[in-house]
Amino acid sequence: KKELKPGLPVFLNHAPLGLRHLHKRALFRISAELMAGFREYLSGQGFVEVQTPKIVGAATEGGANVFSIDYFGHPAYLAQSPQFYKQIMVGVFERVFEVGPVFRAEKHHTARHTNEYVSLDMEMGFIEDHTDVMAMLTALLRHMLARLESVCPRELELRKMRLPSIGATIPSVRLLDAQQVIFDQHGEDCRGEPDLAPQHEAWLCQYAKQKLDSEFLFVTHYPTSKRPFYTMPDDQEPSLTKSFDLLFRGCEIVTGGQRIHRYEQLLNNARQWGVRPEDIDGYLQAFKYGMPPHGGFGMGLERLLMQLAELGNLRETTLFPRDMQRLAP
Repeated sequence: KKELKPGLPVFLNHAPLGLRHLHKRALFRISAELMAGFREYLSGQGFVEVQTPKIVGAATEGGANVFSIDYFGHPAYLAQSPQFYKQIMVGVFERVFEVGPVFRAEKHHTARHTNEYVSLDMEMGFIEDHTDVMAMLTALLRHMLARLESVCPRELELRKMRLPSIGATIPSVRLLDAQQVIFDQHGEDCRGEPDLAPQHEAWLCQYAKQKLDSEFLFVTHYPTSKRPFYTMPDDQEPSLTKSFDLLFRGCEIVTGGQRIHRYEQLLNNARQWGVRPEDIDGYLQAFKYGMPPHGGFGMGLERLLMQLAELGNLRETTLFPRDMQRLAP
C-alpha cells in the first residue's frame, strides 16, 4: 500500500510540529553549520562580523520592490540588502561580513523566491578586481562544505545529501560567451540579453558539469544596465561590469563584484541611474574621505541549502517562509 505524504502547504501550515521530524531537523542542523562555517572561515581571514540596520530611510536599490513601513509618522523601508552599510564598514575594518535577513517585495510566486531570506554577505578592501572576490568565495565554499562533512555526517547521511567537490578554482565564463554556448548547444538565441533566464542557468550548469567537470560555474561581465549604480565598469569595455553570478546545480546562488570606490564616479553614476544623491548622503560620506578598491557578494543561505539538498522549492529550506500568501506560522 502506497504511503500518502502531505504536500508542502500542509507541512508549512503545521511547521511547529513538522519540524520535529528527524529529516527536517537534520536539514536545519545543516543550515546552521553552513552559517557557522561561513563565520568561521571569514573570521579566520581577518573579517569582522557586523550587524547593519534592517529599517532604512530611502529605497535606493530596487525602486518599487521594497516594503514600506510607517516609522513614527515618517516613511521608511525594510532593507533589501546590507550593501551600503557593508561598503561603509570597509572604510572602518577593511574586511567585513554579515549574516542577517533581507526583504524583497517582488510579487513573484516561484519555487526559488521568497520575500524574506537569510543573506550571507561579505565585503573586502584592497582588491585588484572582482576575481579576488571570486577566489575568496571559492575558498570559503570549500571550507563550508568541509565543515559539513566533519561536523554533521549523520545528518548528511540521513538526508542522503551529495556534497560537490571544488577544485583549486571554479570555472568562469563571460556572459556573452555563456549565451553563445546556449545558442550552440540548444539553439535558443539569448545573445545580447542583459541576464540569464532560469532555463539558461540550468543549461549552463549541465555544460559546466559535462565539459568543465564542475557543478559550479561563475558567469561574469554582466552589462552595466543590469547591475546597480555602484558596480565597477570594466576597463576595456565600459558597457560591461566587473561583476559575477555563481551558478550551482542549475540555479544562481551568489551575486557579487567590484564596487566603484572613487567619489566623483560614484556620484555621477548615481545620478545617471536616477538615484538622488541627497537620499544616499550617509553612504556617499564614506567615499568623500577615501575608500580602497573593494568588492563583495551576497549569497542566499536557503538557495545554497536547496541546491545542496537537491530540493525543488525554497520553502523547504526556510524555517518559516514568508511569501505573498504566507505570514504564519
